Amino acid sequence: MSVSARVSVVVPAYNNAEFIEETIDSILAQTYRDFELVVADHSSTDETWSLLQPYATDPRVTLLQTPAGGGAPANWSRVTAAASGTYLKLVCGDDLIDPECLAAQVAVMEAHPGVVLSSCQRDLIDAHGKKVTSARGLAGLQGVVPGGAAARRAVTVGSNIFGEPACNLMRREALASIGGWADSQPYVIDQQTFCNLLMTGDFYALPRSLASFRLSSSQWSVDLAKQQSDQVVAFHHRLAADHPGLLSRLDLVRGDTLARAMAYVRRAAYLWLGRKMTPPEAASETASR
Repeated sequence: MSVSARVSVVVPAYNNAEFIEETIDSILAQTYRDFELVVADHSSTDETWSLLQPYATDPRVTLLQTPAGGGAPANWSRVTAAASGTYLKLVCGDDLIDPECLAAQVAVMEAHPGVVLSSCQRDLIDAHGKKVTSARGLAGLQGVVPGGAAARRAVTVGSNIFGEPACNLMRREALASIGGWADSQPYVIDQQTFCNLLMTGDFYALPRSLASFRLSSSQWSVDLAKQQSDQVVAFHHRLAADHPGLLSRLDLVRGDTLARAMAYVRRAAYLWLGRKMTPPEAASETASR
């Protein structure tokens, strides 16, 4: 692992044996070379840990193990704490990033010192890597956007416009300044963390699809849809309470209504996709949020 790496890419792996090699290979194939890769396996019960071992010979790679327990927040915090770069990107153990992802996002962060978070669009893929839909995310935002305005936009559209962690590059010190990953609503650990981060600086929306998020069978349950929407609503109201003036009552009503509706729209879409693909046996920690 390079001690002077500009970027830290961190992977919290958990029972990702079916996809972990493809994920790691997509990271190591980056055209931007000044990065370290830290992987923490969260006591997987499948072959994830053994499949990671060949990568230990790459000087950019550090492999860690996280004790069982604590859910996704424990492993996300563990792998992030081991990072040393100026910039941080978290990639879950079944998602992918495009070879140009780091180069494009580092360029905009370097050009705009006030930006603490950059997000790109992403494609949705099935268990076999087949593209289901492309260029999702950002809700029409482009270029530099004040952080508060970007967070408000996420609330009023009722969904995570920033995408999954693989779509995002953060300033690591800015993440540390807000206490790291927020875990009060673990199903939306990424969105609430990104909004907390945006209270400290600007946002950069990069309208290019530079990541792929893998859809999983564990995202299809009715109970999960309700838990997710309940936590999104709780997050909206926590954000409003913590930052008076950021959100109006109308913003909250609109955002809460759309968040509840979108949870069931997503579930219906996943059920439809279930007829078109073979569900993977292993579910990622992102899918279990």
